[in-house]
Amino acid sequence: MTTIFIYALLAVLVGLMIWLRTKRRGGPVKGNGIRILLPLFIAFPLMMMSVYQLMHIPGQTYAPPAFWELLVAGLLGALFGYVILLHTAYERRDDGRIYPKPNQYFKYIIIAIILIRVVLTQYLSSLGATEISMLAITMALVYISIWRIGSFIKFRRTLSV
Repeated sequence: MTTIFIYALLAVLVGLMIWLRTKRRGGPVKGNGIRILLPLFIAFPLMMMSVYQLMHIPGQTYAPPAFWELLVAGLLGALFGYVILLHTAYERRDDGRIYPKPNQYFKYIIIAIILIRVVLTQYLSSLGATEISMLAITMALVYISIWRIGSFIKFRRTLSV
């Protein structure tokens, strides 16, 4: 029963986030761009808590992924972050505010990244669940970091022009 509640809560939160994103889509970026970095301040502690939980599963011994596996996950995350960052841009409009430039391919890029992650998880099914989870966390943290920090830099450049 508890697992169903957790999944239902996560589904509601994801739905709320999507609804809020679509509601604000046409608006300008407010403030000095710190909100662009907000997902990092939320994701990093959550991912570290997940790693801690993976390391302390009762009845299982923890075997961390090999260094080269973490390196490949990080490089793949860097590639994904770079691709997303290429399609993220900002523009200053006539009213003096900065708006994100709409990109018609952005949703397809996100879907492709999710599909690649699912395929890789299926391909690496011979690894343990904790190893796959650690690799997925590493990849996600790297590409979210590259995308958000790069987006912040792009926003600040547009702000200073």
